[in-house]
Order: sequence, then structure tokens, then C-alpha cells
Amino acid sequence: MAPSRRRTSRRGAPTTPKKESTAQPQRPPSSEPEESEEGTPSQTNVPERTAAEKCPACKDDETAPLDSEQDTWIRCDACKSWYHWRCVAEEGQDHETVDKWYCQSCRAADQTRVITFKPPARKSSRKRANRDYASLHAGLEAGPNKWLKIMEGKTILDDNFQRLKGSMLTMDWLHSNDTALREPVVIEKPEGLGMSMPPDEFEVKDVAEIVGENTPVEVIDVNTQSNVPNWNLAKWTEYYYSESRLRDKIRNVISLEISNTPLAAKVVPPRLVRELDWVEQFWPSGKRGKGHAYPKVQLYCLMGVAQAWTDWHIDFAGSSVYYHIFKGAKTFYFIRPTTHNLAAYEKWSGSETQNQVWLGDMVDEVVKVELHQGSTMIIPTGWIHAVYTPEDSLVFGGNFLHSYNVQTQLRVRDIEITTHVPKKFRFPFFTKLCWYVGEKYLRELKAKEDLPVRVLESIESLAQFLVNEARTMERGADPAQREAKDMVPTDKVKDPSALARELRWRVRIALGSGSGDEGKGKPKVLPHVNGTNKRKRDAKDVGVKNPVDAEPTIFKHFKPRHWDKELRHPGSVQTEKRQKGRPTLPLGEDWLEWKDSSPEVRGDDAEEAEVESRHDLTIRARSFEENGILYVERHWAERKLEIWKWPVTASSELTPDAGSAMEGIVDENSDLKDESN
Repeated sequence: MAPSRRRTSRRGAPTTPKKESTAQPQRPPSSEPEESEEGTPSQTNVPERTAAEKCPACKDDETAPLDSEQDTWIRCDACKSWYHWRCVAEEGQDHETVDKWYCQSCRAADQTRVITFKPPARKSSRKRANRDYASLHAGLEAGPNKWLKIMEGKTILDDNFQRLKGSMLTMDWLHSNDTALREPVVIEKPEGLGMSMPPDEFEVKDVAEIVGENTPVEVIDVNTQSNVPNWNLAKWTEYYYSESRLRDKIRNVISLEISNTPLAAKVVPPRLVRELDWVEQFWPSGKRGKGHAYPKVQLYCLMGVAQAWTDWHIDFAGSSVYYHIFKGAKTFYFIRPTTHNLAAYEKWSGSETQNQVWLGDMVDEVVKVELHQGSTMIIPTGWIHAVYTPEDSLVFGGNFLHSYNVQTQLRVRDIEITTHVPKKFRFPFFTKLCWYVGEKYLRELKAKEDLPVRVLESIESLAQFLVNEARTMERGADPAQREAKDMVPTDKVKDPSALARELRWRVRIALGSGSGDEGKGKPKVLPHVNGTNKRKRDAKDVGVKNPVDAEPTIFKHFKPRHWDKELRHPGSVQTEKRQKGRPTLPLGEDWLEWKDSSPEVRGDDAEEAEVESRHDLTIRARSFEENGILYVERHWAERKLEIWKWPVTASSELTPDAGSAMEGIVDENSDLKDESN
């Protein structure tokens, strides 16, 4: 699927431009890969090199075949030209140790340009045993099946995840099911998913034909879990269709993105995925597609041979995944993204012993899911997983961020930063996408759109992330400031600081945890970056019993609307006795039916309740000119509040707070901070 973090060698540098690194010797994008991984010529008579196969340092009469050493290229860090390492290496130099490299011409032009090398790895003089986890299990040898052999002695649980029909995977299911997008879900038949796939007879060779046989492809050596250089689709197809006994190694392809290829027209993600996908819903449609830089993570083609193994990983930025088995089968091993398990994964991922340590020993449990041809699975945010391929397989899938678990998405992103995952293996344009999402949700909150609580909680986390980005732009170090500013989409976001802070303010009010909190319940405590909830004490706070009840903080760059005239009619508190059955938890829908008369409800279970009520009215007006037109805007805002109280009994299921209920009412105009347009 998405390119997750891999242990790579210097020789294993990817060949695609987006994965390119100047410090890693590799073949230039314009050159054709050889017929085999080792570079052994397939013919006895080798023709002269073409212009694309020559480097500026090649001799004109050079006709020698490219072996594995000669096939290594290196790029000048100044002029960006590519050279054969064999043509430019000095005696005793090893390309594995090169840090910065400059060609002869660039060194002559600027004497400050000097070839530098990496410092040697620090070695301890203390003698220690080189322990391999596999060696702890007698008879186990390194290889693609070593983890399967290790798992034979481990506790692997069968899954109890939901199996649904495709037609059931809807927004209604998402809003009505507590486990929706919190646990993997399996759809055994594609009917009803609103998904399109190629015809049944489609094969791996068709992928190469449609996408292009010369298209570079990142191939994983399963034994080392590292990239193998110099592969294209033609070479991969030949390997895939070879007899298993003739394959020298087990290899896997998990990150062939096909968005801007003809194959993309044949693959459409499930309907629910498209409805949730941030890229689909928030990234401007005019800035997507061929020729535009945007997150291309929605369409992947995965091809693996039998015995392939993908080690433990979380998809970048904790993105969710849809995964359709077009041909073959897959076995998934899952670890739930609890706080403890994510911490264990962070420790394991940042260590140098990943090849010797079984992550399953560090977590609470491992769950197995078996998928067969025609099955589709939705993997939620942050789930740690490893994948085994029992037979040659062809899979289509994709990644998507969504608004139902932003908290975990940001947590996984923090893990990637902490464990120094290279940026080329992270979610592309993640921060810019977050700004697009924040801008759209701010407009919806201003328009009083009805958003689910899960979405509001996610927006709150997103808003805090954007506020942190704004702080970096305001007072961060120069490099961090520049990077943060570059990620702001100026076509939509004109003032990022004001947007981030207003978004945070409005979503807190929408959650009932800010200045809009009116009830007797304890307001929600919102976490701050430094882990505290302290705020500066202003003079206006003196005498306020609860800081939450004070006027909301006016954030930097945010200017509240000015009203020319304002008339307030605060109501007095009325107390009366009414007959109504004592409520049970959770409250029923009858408590949402508001009637002016509030009639008594009598019955066998009716009890006398004391009801405190209050009715406030505020009228405001303002005038303004815009585009040569004079406008007058009037605002009529009513607020009604009732507090019902029953005497406490031993059998009470809902215990009211003591004291006067109206003590908890905030200032009478506090709920009018979000004026309508």
C-alpha cells in the first residue's frame, strides 16, 4: 500500500523522482534498467552503450557490459549530473560511505566544494554477543518464512471483526455503529460497495501493458525488507510469472501508485471511502490530476508472490486503507492502536533490532484475518499490521485520511517524526491538506452546520494542530517558519493564524466546552500542548466562580462583529412545580421536544419536580457598505433555559446537583458570540 518506513541500504535507493536522494548512489531516472538484478548481460555480444547509458566521464569507445558494480550511479550535488561510480571513483573510495559528492568540473569551479564522507559507525570496545532473535528458536534460519516459524509458538487470536454486505457500508452505518472505523471490517463480496475494478480476466501482465513496461517500480526484498533498485514493470512481470522454484528471492511490490495512468480509469474506490477521503472532499478539484502536485495515495496496485511478508507497520499519518483482493489471498496480523501498543511500536520502530525482535511479544495481543479473492477490507486509523501472502496475488487499494479519528492520525504522525521516518515515506502534503480541511470546517461551523460529535472532536484536535503550525510561523526558527508557511494554501487561507484560532474557538463552543457552556454538568477539559490547563488571570476574572463562565478570550487577529445598536431583555428566573416521570439514562428523545406551555405529564411514574426557567432576548442591528451597496443587518436572538430537579432517593438513576440550578448560567450574552451572517 502506501510506502511505509523500510530499512534501506545505500544500494537500495529508489529510482522514482519523488523518492530521490542526492546522497544515495543510484541509476538516473532516464536510464533503462538491466535485464537482471545483478546486471548480468543477457547476450554474449553486448552493443555499445546508448547516449542514455553513458555518463559525462565515460570514454567514447566504452563498450564493456554493466555489471553490478558498474551499474551504480552517483549524482553531483552541485550540477545534478549523473555519473557511473566506476568512472569517477578514486582508489580506496566506497560509495556506501559518501555523504556529499561533487564532480571534477564543479570542484574545479569552486574550491569550497569538497567530497565528504560519513563518519564511521561508533563501535564499543566492550565484547558482546551478537544475538539474533531467530537463533533463540532452534532450527530457525533467516528467510522469508522465519516469522511464520516464530509465530508457531505464539498466541495468535482469530478475529471477531464485522462481516458486512457492501450495501451496508454507508454513512448511516458509520454514525450508528460504535465500532465503525474503529475496527477493521471485512466485505466478502464487492457487490453494493460502489466500487469499480478491472474485468475478471485482468492480470499482472495487463498492469505492465497499460501502465507501461518501462515504468520504474519499487520492489521489496522480503528477506531484508529493503528496496531493490533498477526494476521496471517489464522485469517485474517476467519475475512474477517465473516458476517459484526458479525465483532466487521472494520479492514484493506494495507501492505502485497508478493515479495518473490509464489504469486509474478502471479502479474506483468504495463509495464510503470517496465520501470520507480528505483529498476527495477538501483538496480543490482544479488542483488535482495530471500536472498538479497533490497527495496521490488513493490508487495503489500491489503485486506479491507466494511467501511474501510485509513486516509490521502503520500506514503513513495513520491513514485508513481500503484493500481489495483481486486475485490470490492475503493473511493480515493486526495489533490494536491502544496507547500502550503504539508506544511499543514506537520503541520497536526506532530500534536497530527490528529484524531480531517479534513485535507481538511487546503488545497485548495479535489478531489474524484471512482474506480471499473478491474480499475487501477497510483498515481503520492507526492499526499496526503485518501481511503474509500465501499465494501469488494482485491487490488494489488506497489510503485516505478522514474526520472521524484525527487524534490518532496526528499521534501516528508524531511517531513518524520521533522515529525519523524520511519525509519521502510520509503522507505527502499532509499539513497543506490539514489547512484545506480546517478552512472548510470553519465555514461550516459559521453556517451552523450540524456535525457529529466524533467529527467535532476530530476538528478540535485538527484546530490545535493548526494553532501549533501558526505559532511556528509567528515565532519559530527560520527554517521551521519557512517550511510552515510553504504548507499554507494561500488560494484558500489568507490569514492562517486567525483561521486556526477561530476554528479552535468555534469548535469548542460547538462541543459545549467553551464560552457556550450553559448547563450544570462539568465542562470538558481541553488538553493544551504543554499538558496543563492554566491561563493568564485577567482583571475581569475577579469574582468569577468558574473561569469557563467568563467572557471568551479574543484570540489574536480575530475581530468580533461590531453592532451599531443593541437591546437586551434579560429574563428573570421563574420557579414552579410540575409532574413528570423521573428520567433514566440515556435521556430519551422526548426531552428534545420543546413546547412553550411545557404541560405536565401525569401517569403512574409521574413525580413532582421543581423547574427553574429563564427566557432572555437580545436584539442587535448594524449597517455597513460593500461594493457600493448599503446594508442593514438585524439579529434577533432568544435563549430559553430550563432546569428540572427531583429529590434524591436511594433508587435514583440520575442525581441532580445541589444548590440553585441557575447559578450555572453564564453571562446572558455568552451564547451570542457566534452571530449569524
